Amino acid sequence: MTAAAREASTCRLERSSHTAFIHNNTLHVWGGYQVVAGEDIVLPSDEIWICDLDSGIWERREMSGVVPCDLMGFCGSYVNGSLYVFAGCDQQGYSNKMFSVDLMQQCYVWKKVTASKGTPPSPRTKHSCWVHGDRLIYFGGYGCKTLLEVRNTSLSSFVIEEMSWTTIGDTLFRCWGWNNEVNVFDTHTTTWSVPETQGPAPTHRGCHASAVVGNKGYVCGGVESAELDLFCLDLDSDSDKWTWTQLRPSNVSPCCAPLGRSMHTMTATSDHTLFVFGGLGADGRTLNDAWQFNTLRREWSKITHPHKDKPRVCHSACLGSDNDVVVFGGSSNLRILMDSVAVLRAPSQHHCQDVFIFQTQPYSLFRLCEDFLGRNAEVPGCRLSWLPTKLRSRVEKRVAFFSLLAP
Repeated sequence: MTAAAREASTCRLERSSHTAFIHNNTLHVWGGYQVVAGEDIVLPSDEIWICDLDSGIWERREMSGVVPCDLMGFCGSYVNGSLYVFAGCDQQGYSNKMFSVDLMQQCYVWKKVTASKGTPPSPRTKHSCWVHGDRLIYFGGYGCKTLLEVRNTSLSSFVIEEMSWTTIGDTLFRCWGWNNEVNVFDTHTTTWSVPETQGPAPTHRGCHASAVVGNKGYVCGGVESAELDLFCLDLDSDSDKWTWTQLRPSNVSPCCAPLGRSMHTMTATSDHTLFVFGGLGADGRTLNDAWQFNTLRREWSKITHPHKDKPRVCHSACLGSDNDVVVFGGSSNLRILMDSVAVLRAPSQHHCQDVFIFQTQPYSLFRLCEDFLGRNAEVPGCRLSWLPTKLRSRVEKRVAFFSLLAP
């Protein structure tokens, strides 16, 4: 990366394929990539961006320590005050390294995580993670294995797409492909393990979306199919085997089911509801539709929303206050087409830096009043100075937030 490109990449927020989470109504964003002068630039690993969702004001924080190499296709997860980053691609190729940073400390210091027991999964990218208690549970992805690893892997969990003659130690072959493996990292004991599973597992995939509801991990999309598929894995630690179940919707009409997609998001918004937004459709277009899946009734319902002008792919979506879904970043115009000679074409992407919110439930009277004051602070007779100090501070943040949205 040239110095000019690096300088340009650090002064802007636009990005795709990043990781994001919300803590104390503050959005944290790390990693990803953007386009600078027509070149895909991986964003630096020694910084994290923080947005106060009450005011909409961003802050950049520096990070030190054993900083991960600049990564693409990694999986980031927030658990017990720490951000964990696993696998992805760096300048050396595919990785299976793990790093963590304690975000509860005054200074953000990265450290490399070394397992005390168990073997890390093979190098991979485009995988996903469920956070369940103290455990990080990884599913799927695309990556490489040595020939010996392939021989020792269940035939049903790894599909070889291609092989190379690159030598790794004494091994002549390196195999590339997709997997549907489940790997568990216990952050408390720093132990890797592979649970036994049963039932109809999802096909091998990457670029899918995942979410946790109670003791169940859900995964959807990431494969070429006309409609969006959905599976769940029972994460009951008291069971000898975790059980996969495919959730087939009870409303089977095509108009009542979302189009198949990848690079989308899925967010748990209640103890029985999953919210799916955007992604790259099976038809090659960036999507702007939103859907809810009721896990009790097993029904999809399409959501009417005010963000039809914001199609997104490779974005992030986090659960905010009042069960809001907070979307950040991503690309708004990725389109992949197949021509007559089967050549894929992807035009220049427009990466985004905006934050927008899906309301999934009625707001409380307090939230409604707070937002009304924030929108109408200049109305004659609106005396914010009369409010108690703590409440005035919150409303002033909402005033700042809505002022940023003004044209």
